Amino acid sequence: MISEPSRHCAVELQALPSRIGQVRRIISAQLRYWHLDPLIDHAALGVTELLTNVHRHAQPDKSCTVEIELLLDRLTVSVHDHDPRLPTVNDADASATSGRGLALIAAVSESWGVRPGGDAGKVVWFSLPAPSFATALPPLPVYGSTTDGPFGSGPGILTEPVAARARSRSTAVG
Repeated sequence: MISEPSRHCAVELQALPSRIGQVRRIISAQLRYWHLDPLIDHAALGVTELLTNVHRHAQPDKSCTVEIELLLDRLTVSVHDHDPRLPTVNDADASATSGRGLALIAAVSESWGVRPGGDAGKVVWFSLPAPSFATALPPLPVYGSTTDGPFGSGPGILTEPVAARARSRSTAVG
C-alpha cells in the first residue's frame, strides 16, 4: 500500500533548441514547488541531454513528452518520443564535442533505462533519489484544480494520477 501521494508533471513539446531551455525552467520550477531543490541540477542536466538526443536523432518528428514523477523517495524523469530506435551509450573520444549524453545521465542518476514502445517510439528515463522530507510534504491540490503545480493545468502541461497511468506503462529496462 502506498501511503504518500505521487506527484506528476508532463510537458508536450517539439524538441527544438529554443524549447530545451524552457523545459529546463519548467522542470526546475516544478521541483522547487515540490521542495526538491537539491535535485534541480541533475534533473535539468539529464532532461537537457535527453531532449538534445531527440532533437538530433529522433525520426520522423521531434515531438516528445517530458514527464517528471515523484513517487515515495524517487524522482523519475522520462522523455517519450516517436522513434522506435533505441539509444546506445557511446565511448566518446576525449576530443569529441558530442556523444556523452547517456554516459552523463548514467553518472548523475541512480538508474536509467529505455522502454521500447514498438511503433509508438520509446521512453528513455532516469531516476534520482529524493530527500526523505519530500514525501512528508502536505498533499497537492485535488487533481484537475487550476492550481496543480506552479503553472496550473493547461495546454501542453498535463497532470494525471499515477494509478491511471500505471495501467498503460510497460516494464522498464535498464
